[in-house]
Amino acid sequence: MSSRLRVAVLASGRGSNLQALIAARDAGRLPVDFVLVGSDKASAGALQLARDAGIPTFTLDPKAYASRREFDFELLHRLDASGAQLLVLAGFMRIIDGEALRPWVGRIINIHPSLLPKYRGLHTHRRALEAGDAEHGASVHYVTAELDGGPVIAQARLAIQPGDDEHSLAERLLGHEHQLLPAVLQLIADGRLALSPPDGVALDGLPRQQPLQLRDGHLVD
Repeated sequence: MSSRLRVAVLASGRGSNLQALIAARDAGRLPVDFVLVGSDKASAGALQLARDAGIPTFTLDPKAYASRREFDFELLHRLDASGAQLLVLAGFMRIIDGEALRPWVGRIINIHPSLLPKYRGLHTHRRALEAGDAEHGASVHYVTAELDGGPVIAQARLAIQPGDDEHSLAERLLGHEHQLLPAVLQLIADGRLALSPPDGVALDGLPRQQPLQLRDGHLVD
C-alpha cells in the first residue's frame, strides 16, 4: 500500500493554489495523493483543474440543505469517505461548523491572504492598503472553529509598493501563496509538522513560538 499522504482539497474559485499543489506533486516535491477535490460552486475552476489531473471531484450546493450545519456535516462526511488524511482549504469561501470540524482538528489547514492575526475574514488586500501597512502577506494555519484563528504555521511577506491597488497586490501575493502552501504541505507529508495542543505548532517534535517564514521558496525560522 502507498505510504503517501492522502489529501483532499476544498476550493470555491479558480483553483490557482490547487494548481500549485498539483504542479509540486508532479515535480516530485510532494509525496501526496490527491484523493478528492470538492466545491460549493459547480462553476469553480478548481473542479476542472482537478478533473484534468485525474482527481475525483464533487460539488455540494448549500442551497439544497436546510441549514449550514447540515451542509457542513454532509461535506465532511464526503471527505471522510474518501479516505483523506488531510484536508486543505485552498480558497474555500465558507465558514465550517465547529462541531463538524471537531474530528478533523489537526488535519485541516487553510491558506489566508493576510499576515494573521491581522485581517481575518474578507477584503484583506483592501484593509491592508487602507491601514497604510508597509507589508502584506499570506498565512497557512491549522483550522479551528474560530474564523482564521487557528495556530499559524508559516507566512510569506511582501512589501506594499507605491501605487498598489487591491488587484495588483492580490496578483503579486499569489506567486508567494503558490510557494507557501506546497512548502507547508511538504512538511506535513514528511511527518515533520503537527498541531501542538492546545493552540500551537510543533516542528520535528519541538513547539514553535513563531511562524516559519518563506524565503526564496523555502521555509526558514
